Amino acid sequence: MWNNNLKLYFYSKFQVSGSMFHLIAKQLQGAKRLIRVSSFKKRGFTILEVMIAIFVVTIGVLAAHTVTQQIISYTHRSASRLTAIYLDKEGIEIVRNIRDTNWLEEESWNYGLGAGDREADYTNDQNLYVCSSPCDPDNNLRFLKLGAGGFYNYSSGVDTKFKRKITITPVGNTLEVSVEVWWEYKGDTYGPIKAQENLYDWYPE
Repeated sequence: MWNNNLKLYFYSKFQVSGSMFHLIAKQLQGAKRLIRVSSFKKRGFTILEVMIAIFVVTIGVLAAHTVTQQIISYTHRSASRLTAIYLDKEGIEIVRNIRDTNWLEEESWNYGLGAGDREADYTNDQNLYVCSSPCDPDNNLRFLKLGAGGFYNYSSGVDTKFKRKITITPVGNTLEVSVEVWWEYKGDTYGPIKAQENLYDWYPE
């Protein structure tokens, strides 16, 4: 019906013969199929472009996430190292304070400073706690606590991730004091951060 109406229209307007009409109709049908294929390909390229864009954005997000995690980890390790260095120095100062107090109280300068591995804090800085062997972060060393006023100790406060060992080695009239600090982060143990100093009996009799 549609072909007959179209045939009459072309004949009445342009005096197109039947054979010519069939040729025009075939050309129109071919153009219609070409338009459909072109439209399909256009949609296909659009989907491909979207997939590529999503892939690029995903890679960018993953890269940014990785860099962010690395920065967080680096910042955490740097802060922990600074705290460990402070705890090293504090450990040496505790031993030094015991020696100086011995002088003031007219005790032997190395009283209470026998050889071995020790733990100590400022809440009881005249006594060093004996650390049983093996004295290492996996066995007998205790976590330091952070108490009121920001002081590290073993008796009160919140557990921290830090452990400290003080090793005293007498050599003649000298005490070799070595301090090591470890810390834990996400199930791993880091350290030790070490500090060492020699203390002498230089106070005049």
